[in-house]
Amino acid sequence: MPRYLSMIRVDEQNAPAEGPSPELMERMGELIEEMTKAGVMLDTAGLTPTSDGTRVTWAGGKISCTDGPFTESKEVIGGYALLQAKDKAEALEWTKRFLRVHEEYWTITCEVREVVEP
Repeated sequence: MPRYLSMIRVDEQNAPAEGPSPELMERMGELIEEMTKAGVMLDTAGLTPTSDGTRVTWAGGKISCTDGPFTESKEVIGGYALLQAKDKAEALEWTKRFLRVHEEYWTITCEVREVVEP
């Protein structure tokens, strides 16, 4: 079965300063448990803020490193989920369910892409 990477994009400037609510974490935990039992969820995690990150760039034959935060970025990858689904439609349905567990004040975009298998 194909694997899909769902990159969870958030707007760091508009995300709640206190982070996810306990109720959101509970709903998310229940959904992740359901997805794991269904054999769909292979791995998932949130990421630290961009202020803790570093971008490494290769350009013109040279490496450069830029420490965060990355002020030019509106949406950043805040987490990911690696899914195994029968097709893209199924991966999208699980992703939609993940988005729906969030409160209405969240603005989140998930980019879902199939992993190229060797």
